[in-house]
Amino acid sequence: MSKGRLVIGDVSARVAAMSRFAGWIVVVFLALGFGTFADELRLKGQGAISGKILSEKEDVVAIDVGYTVLVIPREKIEKIVRTKGTAKPAAPAAMMVKGLYSMSAKAPPKQTVRELVKVVGEAVVQVKTSGGLGSGFIIHEDGYLITNFHVIENDAKISVEVYHQGERQLERKTYRKVRIIAMNKFADLALLRIMDKDAPKFKTVPLAREQALAVGERVFAVGSPQGLERTVTEGIVSTGMRQVSGALYLQTSTPINPGNSGGPLFNLHGEVVGVTNMKLLASEGLGFAIPTDAVKFFLKNRDSFAYNNDNPGNAFRYLPPPRRSKTPTTP
Repeated sequence: MSKGRLVIGDVSARVAAMSRFAGWIVVVFLALGFGTFADELRLKGQGAISGKILSEKEDVVAIDVGYTVLVIPREKIEKIVRTKGTAKPAAPAAMMVKGLYSMSAKAPPKQTVRELVKVVGEAVVQVKTSGGLGSGFIIHEDGYLITNFHVIENDAKISVEVYHQGERQLERKTYRKVRIIAMNKFADLALLRIMDKDAPKFKTVPLAREQALAVGERVFAVGSPQGLERTVTEGIVSTGMRQVSGALYLQTSTPINPGNSGGPLFNLHGEVVGVTNMKLLASEGLGFAIPTDAVKFFLKNRDSFAYNNDNPGNAFRYLPPPRRSKTPTTP
């Protein structure tokens, strides 16, 4: 091990170095090695650490050193040295709040799927009913979330499973007091809210500002296909206006399976561009998503689709007309 520098390879030296910094280094999660290291944290009187900087916060810096990720307090860092050409992590985009949902004030910079999954992952949830399960995503910190109508159809007993970021790893939490706020059978959309008293403020994802998606643009879905929670699949936009049964959908090559229903389809800006809801049976690469514009319309007019326990099929429920009596009556 070279003087004052953490070198990957020598196990005994690595352990010794970790012990030296044990008072202020916290191991967060295991990560994949990057092969070559680009950045360097020069420490105050304690050498330096080389790796790939993953994020910078006001009080700490997270750096991937190949076999693990270290979180270093700012007060221990003398200087951050970046290799030429290494981009600084993009600052979070300013948000515009539109009622229950938010949108980016301007297009956020594009990132890789690997980077975006870490940002949006906490807001993607698993929706469970007595008859099955699907996916969903949180749009408001007070627990409002979007899923498909067919995921909760004919079932008012709903639970939502959320993965919160803990100190060392994601922690699963199930919320069982879930209220149906609004639903539209014909748009296949439902608005739910987590009502548990101990529920925290939730992480959210923004809706896309506009529905301008080019054919061939890369998108990815996060959901629970076949119950496998937090599964990420990637593809491209096949067409932005595919008509199916009189409605317009996004057609995508992103693999979608039962359990993905109600989950978000993201662009590489980290914005929700659609709600995955179906695929063609016995076909691969033929998945469909409800465009975000339809989600905005549903949310804007949610009072028209408000759920009522006394009339659970509203706002679109047509009662059969009264039948004529078989025996005519005389006045």
